[in-house]
Amino acid sequence: MEKKMKVAVMTDIMTTELVEREIPEIKEDEVLVKIEYVGVCGSDLHYYEQGAIGDVKAEYPFVLGHEAAGTVVEAGEKVKGLQPGDRVALEPGKTCGQCEFCRTGKYNLCPEVEFFATPPYDGVFQEYAAHKADLCFKLPDQVSTKEGALIEPLAVGFHAANQGKAGFGQTAVIIGSGCIGLVTLLALKTKGVDRIIVVDIIEKRLQKALELGASHVINGKEQDAVKEVLNLTGGMGSDLVFETAGTELTASQGIQMAKKGSTVVLVGYSSSGKMNLPMSLALDKELCFQTVFRYRHIYPMAIQAVASGKVDINRIVTNEYTLDQIGEGLEQCVHNKAEIVKAVIKI
Repeated sequence: MEKKMKVAVMTDIMTTELVEREIPEIKEDEVLVKIEYVGVCGSDLHYYEQGAIGDVKAEYPFVLGHEAAGTVVEAGEKVKGLQPGDRVALEPGKTCGQCEFCRTGKYNLCPEVEFFATPPYDGVFQEYAAHKADLCFKLPDQVSTKEGALIEPLAVGFHAANQGKAGFGQTAVIIGSGCIGLVTLLALKTKGVDRIIVVDIIEKRLQKALELGASHVINGKEQDAVKEVLNLTGGMGSDLVFETAGTELTASQGIQMAKKGSTVVLVGYSSSGKMNLPMSLALDKELCFQTVFRYRHIYPMAIQAVASGKVDINRIVTNEYTLDQIGEGLEQCVHNKAEIVKAVIKI
């Protein structure tokens, strides 16, 4: 096998270049994966456009990309259950396994996590990656590696649905129909939530939500979103509200849209990290707030949902670029948010 691989390296804000690096050596509990697809996440675009997310700053050179899938080409001597030729989706966060959160099953909260494309750890916009075999999930024959790369954002949607205890007979509102809003929609449908109202200000994203099974869509630029939700729910409000846009305005609207005694799930990150919210109204309604940080124990379920046909994850993709086109692709994702719902990079 060749000794070098191509890597897309971020060298400054809005600047990437392709370089050659050594193919990584694997440890005894790792596999070497030939990466085939990597999704472009909103966090990648934050780092690309601003060089940071909140207080977490990228140090250059830096490699973006954490939504990955590919084919195993080498397995460490202690690896069981995977062998060369197996196609896998990579769960991107390696945790310590020893802390309170890991030992109680909430490993997504591990303070020592090493997560692809979260400084100081490089991501996987590159041809090969060495990764712990326990974090590489085998894909069934009917699931492509392109779909495998989309398991990562789908896992966020399932975790959001789980946090909200979504189920049959509920009405849900999703505020924001970017990638995370859409995967939340897909996850809710598998949970039996068949009345889903989606709010956004970008018409193409609302049309995509309708394609994926939203019951109603509301353009918040043209309509009073709170009033419309209340009208659609007979003045009662929604059983579940998922805020995925990450703005103070939409979080406030979510509280206003929620039914008394219901649950608001906060998924989106605000750029400032701070919000002023109508907490008196939240108290009067006795709302339950849940938050989402990545996911835990979701990959097998998400892969099965795709394999069974319950989730058609391919339909969220609107744009595809090659690794050689990555600079152009990231630039378009930043400047053309009204048209690009979800992009993937074919490695």
